[in-house]
Amino acid sequence: MKKVRVDRPRALPSALEELGLVPPLLTLVLSGGAARVEVSEFARLRPVIEEISGVAERVGAVVVDGGTDEGVMRLMGQARARGRSFPLVGVVVASLAVEPGATLTGEQAVLEPNHTHVVLVPGRRWGDEVPWLAGVAGVLAGDAPSATVLVNGGEIAYADVAASVSAQRPVLAIDGTGRTADALAAACRGEQSDPRARSLAESGLVQAINVRENHHLVELERILSGRS
Repeated sequence: MKKVRVDRPRALPSALEELGLVPPLLTLVLSGGAARVEVSEFARLRPVIEEISGVAERVGAVVVDGGTDEGVMRLMGQARARGRSFPLVGVVVASLAVEPGATLTGEQAVLEPNHTHVVLVPGRRWGDEVPWLAGVAGVLAGDAPSATVLVNGGEIAYADVAASVSAQRPVLAIDGTGRTADALAAACRGEQSDPRARSLAESGLVQAINVRENHHLVELERILSGRS
């Protein structure tokens, strides 16, 4: 795992170059549930993450997520470890990140060990990494296609999706994975939903993908492949 620390946005290009990541790269942002995802839910979410990792592998995309050993990020790390080779970049608040095996205090979280790269960013609480994660994805993609996939998710997921929408990055909300993803999917269908979800759906950049449909991530592969 290669790590780099940044303290200002304009340092991101040189920091990513230091990690050996040279834009433009097809970029897939994974947002979703972290500490509040129960272990009992992993069996339901794991096949979705496996499919997402398969898309990244096929198209040659770099995957960017929150980098901790929790929720969908743990599942993505485990998926990559099962024979995948795409770069997996975690963007983590430096003051809250600890190495595997270390003792946790307060709100700290362990770095997911299968991530290939970690960008450590300023902040005091979870959620402070959101603009940095969007910035990393933007720099990595450059003028190449990029997309965000939302699987489950809590409060911070709303901020992640808003950052993607602000960057004009399309968002796929995987309906049936729970919480924020389901709220956004409902809003995309015009159903009663959280006001934040309705506002994001009105951007026209968010679309619902039904987890129960076969080949439900064909749209993600289409976007990343640059096919119209």
